[in-house]
Amino acid sequence: MTEIFSGSFTQQEPIPDEAIEAALAVLRHGRLHRYNLAKGELGETALLEQEFAAQTGARYCLAVASGGYALATALRAVGVKPGDAVLTNAFTLAPVPGAIASVGARPVFVGVTESLTIDLDDLAAKAGVARVLMLSHMRGHLCDMDRLMQICDAAGITVIEDCAHTMGAAWNGVPSGRQGAVGCYSCQTYKHVNSGEGGLLVTDDEEIAARAVMMSGSYMLYERHLAAPGPEVFERIKYHTPNISGRMDNLRAAILRPQLRALATQVARWNERYQRIEAGLRGTPGLSVIERPDVETYVGSSIQFLLLDWVAEKVQEALRRCAARGVELKWFGTPEPVGFTSRYDSWRYADSAPMPASDRVLAGIIDMRVPLTFSLEDCDLIARIIRAEVGAVYQS
Repeated sequence: MTEIFSGSFTQQEPIPDEAIEAALAVLRHGRLHRYNLAKGELGETALLEQEFAAQTGARYCLAVASGGYALATALRAVGVKPGDAVLTNAFTLAPVPGAIASVGARPVFVGVTESLTIDLDDLAAKAGVARVLMLSHMRGHLCDMDRLMQICDAAGITVIEDCAHTMGAAWNGVPSGRQGAVGCYSCQTYKHVNSGEGGLLVTDDEEIAARAVMMSGSYMLYERHLAAPGPEVFERIKYHTPNISGRMDNLRAAILRPQLRALATQVARWNERYQRIEAGLRGTPGLSVIERPDVETYVGSSIQFLLLDWVAEKVQEALRRCAARGVELKWFGTPEPVGFTSRYDSWRYADSAPMPASDRVLAGIIDMRVPLTFSLEDCDLIARIIRAEVGAVYQS
């Protein structure tokens, strides 16, 4: 009898009861806007910022409307101007080059390795063309951050970390987002905490933090922030920093605070599922798993593997056969963007030169979500289905 997986790859767990109660409290008092506070009230958004700053070890934190808004704000806050070149990964999702384009800057793409991380040799070769790197920890894979920072520090490159897929991850014990000048996180439904939309920005730089707060739409209410610089820093920048409103509201902050407190537990649950799928895929003919470095603390909310050097028709056949058995796989080699999946040569607003080594890797990347609604038995079943169908196509 052929096994079929009948679960959903897009179904999240329910919002925790504690978060629902916190949200109801905000709805009952009606003060959703972050600066609409009762006497003596600190506000959910300010408390979220204070708590996430402490959780990541950052001096400053700003909660905003989305992860993409955090990225664009970070670019503006570090001084990127229209026409500037900004280095970024060839393997990423559209909001990253989109954030660069949104400030009038030019993405310059850096290659991807078979580990699905930024090609550090290519980065070193291109270091002289830009003074900012927007580093995407795409699909939760951390590169050698020690070497990356050595390259960037030597070249005078400011690093902005896109941590949409690495909230809760670390390199050599340093939390993701804490090696660059700015770390940006997403709280969108498919990320590690869920407020539907939302973002967080952390930094230790007081002027970057002050500019970001002003840009988010604080008006002159910045003293109501608990994880921001002192008023003397705002005095230096407030008349020269535009308001580009993108604040988070108290409702979303209330939903997020309990989830952030439970993040370590959720990371362990994701990794248990990831490791069951990974173990089931090892040794599949024609399939390569992505080896994780010992110094990387990862969050297995999705899993990727490579069908390296397969012809496109065979990849499509394997995906079709898996889909017929209920397993949804995404392919980064498709010539046309599909859903969330696109690649550097899909973004026609950004110039790109051919990157043959990266194209070879991208043509083989298969991607799959690992929701916490999967049981461990689901993970075993999914791995058996992928193993059987990929193996059958490869051997044919």
